[in-house]
Formats: sequence, structure tokens, C-alpha cells
Amino acid sequence: MIAGIMGFFLLEKLALWRHDHATSLGKTQLKPQVSMIVIGDGMHNFVDGVLLAAAFLTDWKLGWAAAIAISAHEIPQEISDFMVLLDAGVSKRKALLLNALSGAAMTLGGILGWLSLSDAHAAIPYILVLAAASFIYIAVADLVPELHRHRKPRDMALQLGLMAAGLGVTALAKLLQN
Repeated sequence: MIAGIMGFFLLEKLALWRHDHATSLGKTQLKPQVSMIVIGDGMHNFVDGVLLAAAFLTDWKLGWAAAIAISAHEIPQEISDFMVLLDAGVSKRKALLLNALSGAAMTLGGILGWLSLSDAHAAIPYILVLAAASFIYIAVADLVPELHRHRKPRDMALQLGLMAAGLGVTALAKLLQN
């Protein structure tokens, strides 16, 4: 888990270093976010597909829980990607096509994950831990600092309430499982 978190930290550092290095050399593009959105989202979706395959190969209940969790974060993410593409000057039609193409990577990841992990059950726990490490890294690196920017007591109460609701759903799922 720790190695995965450190790996994601290094990956983000390298991406930021490359961006800063290109900027200092005067190699900036007018709208680099278009390729970053499409490539990054495609990779993200591919990994989500592998994760889904690993989850379903472990247990159908875990598979459905992963499918619901992925859907819950993919819907707002794809909407925001679409908006970024529109803001970058991409037409609505092309933005939808690019989003659909990057989304298709999840199907490819799921199929390849299922085929490769069906014969490699020993690798599945490592895939699941790496997926958990990615979610923990995102929470620690991106979400927590954003939550700290909102300092009003009302914001804190809402944040704590949502965290408690998440814990409650997890506890309820555990109770229903037994």
C-alpha cells in the first residue's frame, strides 16, 4: 500500500516536473489540457476496467461494489472532462467523441484484466491494493487540501457529516453482508 502511494506521488511529481520543464523551455502549447484529458482519462478508465475485472474475479459482491463506486466517480468526472474540452475550444460533437473513446478504454481494460487475471489469481490482491493506494493518494494529495480551503464552521459540519455518512454506508454494507 505504502509503495503504491509513493509510486503515485512519484508519478505526479514527474508529470508536474515535465510540465514545469516544458514551460521553462518555452514549449507551452495553447491548450495542452485537451491531450492531457483524453490520454489521462483513457489511462484512468483502462485501469478502472482492470480493477473491475479483479474485483469481480475476487467476489461478485466486491465487483458490484466496485462498479457502483466507479460509476459514482466517473459520472461527474466525465462531465467535468467534457466541460474542460469545451472550454479548450473543442466542439460538442468532438468532445463527446473524445469522451466516448477514452471511456471505451474501460471496456478494453476490463476484458484484458479478466483474460490475464483469470489465470493469475495470485496477482489480484496486489491489483486491489494498488487501486486502494490510488484512491488514498487522491484523497490525501488532492481532496484533503481542497477541504481545508473551506474553513467556515458550516463547511466543516457538512464535510464531517458527509464523511460520517460514508462510514455509515460502509458499516451498513458490512452488517448486511453478515
